[in-house]
Amino acid sequence: MPLNGNSSGRQPRRWWVTALVMMAAVSLLAAFVSRRDDSVPVRTAIVERGSIRSLVSTNGKIEPVNNFEAHAPAPMSVQHIYVKEGDAVKKGELLLVLDDADARAQAARAQTLLRTAQADLSAAERGGIQEEVLSLDAQMVKAKTDRSAAQRNLDALKKLQQEGAASAGEVLDAENAVARANAQLTYLEQKQTKRYSNAELARVDAQRTEAQAAYDAAQDVLTKSNVRAPFDGIVYSLPAKQGGFVGAGDLLLQVADLRKVMVRAFVDEPDVGRLAPGDAIEITWDAVPGRVWKSSVTAIPSTVKLRGSRNVGETTSIVDNADLKLLPNINVGVTIVSAEHDNVLVVPREAVRVDDSKPYVLQVVGHELKRREVDTSLSNLTQVEIARGLASKDVLAINSSNGKPIGDGTQVKY
Repeated sequence: MPLNGNSSGRQPRRWWVTALVMMAAVSLLAAFVSRRDDSVPVRTAIVERGSIRSLVSTNGKIEPVNNFEAHAPAPMSVQHIYVKEGDAVKKGELLLVLDDADARAQAARAQTLLRTAQADLSAAERGGIQEEVLSLDAQMVKAKTDRSAAQRNLDALKKLQQEGAASAGEVLDAENAVARANAQLTYLEQKQTKRYSNAELARVDAQRTEAQAAYDAAQDVLTKSNVRAPFDGIVYSLPAKQGGFVGAGDLLLQVADLRKVMVRAFVDEPDVGRLAPGDAIEITWDAVPGRVWKSSVTAIPSTVKLRGSRNVGETTSIVDNADLKLLPNINVGVTIVSAEHDNVLVVPREAVRVDDSKPYVLQVVGHELKRREVDTSLSNLTQVEIARGLASKDVLAINSSNGKPIGDGTQVKY
């Protein structure tokens, strides 16, 4: 065979060998690099100085501080309404009038019964009505005169008896006459001072008391039939309708001075112990985005009670509401600042781990993680204050980016 024919046959085999060698080298290099770069990518955070607040976040309700509710004193119709919801009213201003015709009639009847009862009591205390008193006085005068005459007759007969001019029987008759006169006088005196027994006097007095109560009740109905503003405020509820009928006790309207309102916050039981009078409080309302009303806690819970499915304590605070934006009965968001520290070391909450109730962090030193036990202080939903164990600008690992576990000694990259 020609020489150039053998050369062309060996050339392809050399290319195949070269390709195989190169592929093997690439595989070995990749395996070597893979074995060498086993560091875990991590998310990190830097220890910084700043402020931290310990917060209690919950919900609350707005209530008036100075509130007035008018209720129907009896079943009656609404004759006239002079205001509408949202109106500003002045102290003494007439707001609503009920149909008080029946109330006036009841008041008149009650007044008549009261006067009668008062007259009966007065008569009982004096021993009777005027005519009876005058008649009794006249009988007393006659009885005293009769007794005096009987006594004079007795005295005269006794002298005559001593002279033998009167018999013993005549003297005895005269003595009996004196006794009858004394008895009649005693009876009239008792009738004048004790005509009525204590039980009878108590019954008459009870009738007067009952009549007075009926009259007072009738007057109360009349007074409450004309509803006036007890102070300057806002009509924020007006369920009554002009011409409508209301039952006894039905709510007619509500007036409040809304320049100051009370926030009643419902704090879950585990957070109640963190509260103290004077804690700063912030109120938000979804209807006014971005607005924050600030105040302080005025009263902390004295008990815990069930509200829906929660055990809560109720804390209150007074909030300035000069622009009248906060309305009664609305639901608001409440944030209570139970503690606040400035110029302290803070880290993200997720950077702090707990092992056997001991907090620690994974500090990045070079490209390796080192476990550091720390002391913590305040915390909230996003941050933790580090009291000991770290310095400003230290780098901490939060977690791995590829889901691999990390711990003390883990090689990392970031």
